[in-house]
Amino acid sequence: MRPGNAVNRREFVAGLGGLAAAATPLSRLVSRFPFPVSRIEKIGLQLYTVRGLMAKDFHGTLAEVAKIGYREVEFAGYFGHTPKDVRAALGMHGLSAPSAHMPFERIRSGWDQVLDDARTVGHEYVVVAWIPEEERRTADGWRRVGELFTSAGEKTRAAGMQFAFHNHNYEFTPVEGRIPYDILLESSDRSLVQFEMDLYWITSGKGDPLAYFKQYPGRFPCVHVKDMDAAGKMVDVGTGTIDWKRIFAQSGQAGIRHYFVEHDEPAVPFDSIRASYEYLKRLEF
Repeated sequence: MRPGNAVNRREFVAGLGGLAAAATPLSRLVSRFPFPVSRIEKIGLQLYTVRGLMAKDFHGTLAEVAKIGYREVEFAGYFGHTPKDVRAALGMHGLSAPSAHMPFERIRSGWDQVLDDARTVGHEYVVVAWIPEEERRTADGWRRVGELFTSAGEKTRAAGMQFAFHNHNYEFTPVEGRIPYDILLESSDRSLVQFEMDLYWITSGKGDPLAYFKQYPGRFPCVHVKDMDAAGKMVDVGTGTIDWKRIFAQSGQAGIRHYFVEHDEPAVPFDSIRASYEYLKRLEF
């Protein structure tokens, strides 16, 4: 997604050039008119944040999510509902679900069914969000995972969708002198495997989002937006220490199209997602 209200800087300056007929130097004109700011057009929510509520009241929770202002959601399980019912519920509440998380194990067994279900709901991205420990003990193990992701990505592309991987912090702990996240990026096909960067977990793992955006431009179409306080605790977006303006100013370079708010253990889920939404709605970058 291109950040809302984003206007090409060159186009803006060129437009000002027409005003130069008044003999005012262009540089003075530019200084009088601040460049347009960007905002997130559609703020999304990872429904894991409200999983307890979803399990108890599927429709009521989706209705409240939409009422707060969210327009996109990301699933991590369908809470006992069929894909067809999920799609109908999304339409009923004015929501879309461009993405969903699926278990790693399904890649080797049942991936065709995963893709059928995802296509029925209307997902654009099929995301694996966890790698079993036995798969990640060596650098070669990480490379094999990257190759497996490429294989899954081929099938996902053939089904009309995009495969992606969501990180935690363990991908930034060196294995045999290498950063596993780097191994995954290098060993997987960039056209078939994209990355959903969790901005809390990469920060927790001492990784630099901007360095990855620069080195692998366009490879991060989705992000998880979750904040961290000075002690490393997960908090509502905007109440922690992560510099969102600095990160989102590079959304174009990263290729970010979807921004999903998440909080793993909010004290009061609706209050938490409302506070995060209100902060992001006002955020300019």
